[in-house]
Amino acid sequence: MDKNTNLRVGLVGLGRAGAFIKSMYLNNARFVAVCETQAEMNYGLTELYGEDFGFYTDFEEFLKHPGGLDVVILGNFFHEHTHYSIRCLEEGINVISECLSNATMAEGVQLVRAAEKSKAMYICGENCQNYTFSLEAKKIYDSGELGKVIFAEGEYNHPILLPIEQAQKETTMYLRKFEKHWRNFLPRTYYLQHSLAPLMYVTGSRPERVVAFPAYNDDMEMGDTLTGPNVKDRAAIILTQNDDHSVFRITGMASFGAHETTYRFCCDKGQVEVLRGMDADNVMLRYDGTCIPEGKQATTYYVPEVSAEDKELFEKSGEGHGGADFRTIREAFNYIRAGVQHPLDVYFATTMSSVAIQAHRSVLSGGQPFEIPDFRKEEDRIKYENDYDTPFWGTDGSEPTMPCSSH
Repeated sequence: MDKNTNLRVGLVGLGRAGAFIKSMYLNNARFVAVCETQAEMNYGLTELYGEDFGFYTDFEEFLKHPGGLDVVILGNFFHEHTHYSIRCLEEGINVISECLSNATMAEGVQLVRAAEKSKAMYICGENCQNYTFSLEAKKIYDSGELGKVIFAEGEYNHPILLPIEQAQKETTMYLRKFEKHWRNFLPRTYYLQHSLAPLMYVTGSRPERVVAFPAYNDDMEMGDTLTGPNVKDRAAIILTQNDDHSVFRITGMASFGAHETTYRFCCDKGQVEVLRGMDADNVMLRYDGTCIPEGKQATTYYVPEVSAEDKELFEKSGEGHGGADFRTIREAFNYIRAGVQHPLDVYFATTMSSVAIQAHRSVLSGGQPFEIPDFRKEEDRIKYENDYDTPFWGTDGSEPTMPCSSH
């Protein structure tokens, strides 16, 4: 596919996915169709995007949009991406899945098998590995100056706390619109992509075992607006043992202290980390006293440079994640046009989801270790192909089969 190909893009969900529209156009793509269950959101879209624009409430009709779709970006409910990803792959449509690739282990097996059969590309649309700091850490790590990773940390801390009555009233109308909404049953381990993806991306390490412990708090004077009253764990502290013998410590979506997203990479010759309490791109780079590269200082504090062109594009895109959303779309489209598999592929995505699911099982079992299967291997797929345990309600009314909280 030519690098200047004007990709035809469809969105599933106008909420979160709608934030990518400006970035799509800035990367030589057209927004040609949307599948949205809330029909009332079809306000003037044809006037904005042209007479051939399609608004659909039925996903199968959306896939048949006249003129076809080159890419579908999934922005539907967090835990319901697998079916839509598989159908796109079956139709030969490249898919960018923004959150959890699979909410059950069996879904992960199904997704991998579908991706291996398809000529289209599956891409995990996680964005935090595209923060300026993450890209700087990747550049430093790939240079070899720090040596091999020994230990790394990733924290995504996103508290939105209000007095109980106010939290229930204000957020039920927006974030948790009905009783069985996924946010009301979101275990703290499940929303871990922002913590884990940058660690895997920078180092290339793949988790093989996981243990996790809950930070439980029943003092509910303040309500956590993101997860609701069913989940009283404020965080899950997760440890993974990786295929290169390194260890990661991560949180899922934590709700303690103050809001921040931080990372640290500790290697055998030094370390690099984003500074807590600062903007997300402030870097501290330190070398062991015997391993300082020629011309470098033992400790350096700096903000990585961003080109003037990129700064302008970030501003035009209107996104609020420091350029990460724009970069995610640009990178995904570039890989699709080149026909080269994106590094955040279906194996990367299902590994993260396996950590999320197995870490919650560790929480529920009092910190017992659980394996992280490698879905490249058929023997690992067979072990989990019938494992549908879930903490979420299904859209078909099916009930959760595991608790969402440690208590």
